[in-house]
Amino acid sequence: MAQTWLWFAFVVTVGGMLAVDLGLFQRRSHAVTFREAALWSAVWILLALAFGGAIWALEGRERAMLYFTAYVLEKSLSIDNLFVFLVIFRFFRIGGEHQSRILHWGILGAVVMRFVFIYAGVAAVQSSRLVLYGFGVVLLWTGGKLLLAGDDPPSPEKSWALRLLHRVLPVTESPHGQSFFTRVEGALYATPLFAALLVVEASDLVFAVDSIPAALGVTPDLFLVYTSNIFAMLGLRALYFLLERSLAEFRYLKTGISLVLVYIGVKLLLQPWWHPATALSLTVVAATLAASIAASVAAERDERL
Repeated sequence: MAQTWLWFAFVVTVGGMLAVDLGLFQRRSHAVTFREAALWSAVWILLALAFGGAIWALEGRERAMLYFTAYVLEKSLSIDNLFVFLVIFRFFRIGGEHQSRILHWGILGAVVMRFVFIYAGVAAVQSSRLVLYGFGVVLLWTGGKLLLAGDDPPSPEKSWALRLLHRVLPVTESPHGQSFFTRVEGALYATPLFAALLVVEASDLVFAVDSIPAALGVTPDLFLVYTSNIFAMLGLRALYFLLERSLAEFRYLKTGISLVLVYIGVKLLLQPWWHPATALSLTVVAATLAASIAASVAAERDERL
């Protein structure tokens, strides 16, 4: 019964916030200011913390800790998406006044896709716990690859989604206001805004391959994984505008993320013999990411001296 009320509160809260955002703030394209981004970031973080508090009150400390661990993990993995967003907007030459609109619809689409993928992942785990070993291997491989990879993000030009779009519709050279589609001499064209949106959605599919197994490595509970994922993702757009000028300074963030993925992968592979407390996993994830961010800030400061 408690979880039914929590699901209801989650749907009402997220649905209401998205309706307000779409109806009021996305009605007209505009460049997001630092103050607006900071306000929305704070709102989404406070809502996520309040929801975790509700889980603690209604379902107990252990489930709340699992929720917070999955939330911190997804939040940290999502930061890596911000670098990709930056590259996509530069590639398509999307101005600041249109970026918020693209991210809004991109993240809204990701909310739906994540439910499908998480539901499928939970169903797979429930059918056979051996699936968790496969997730562990995926996370070890991804973490190792990320650790050894260079700093150059993938080019949007190579995106399968963009190639598919070019086969279906021509794309205009320049934006046509805030429209995703337009007509040129009677023919239907996609605008660079829609092309960028499509590549943003495609990039989330790629990131889901890492983040969903990692979250399921924390807990295979559909409610905890989905709610923590969505609260982390819905604050992603505001976080992008909050950090876009300083993203390049987080040079060691990828290292921190890769170590977290490796930790979760090892945890899954050793599950028959090793059962770390949820509080320990939360501490490891948060401390590793905090250390990578602190090291990045320190390196930038030393270079400026």
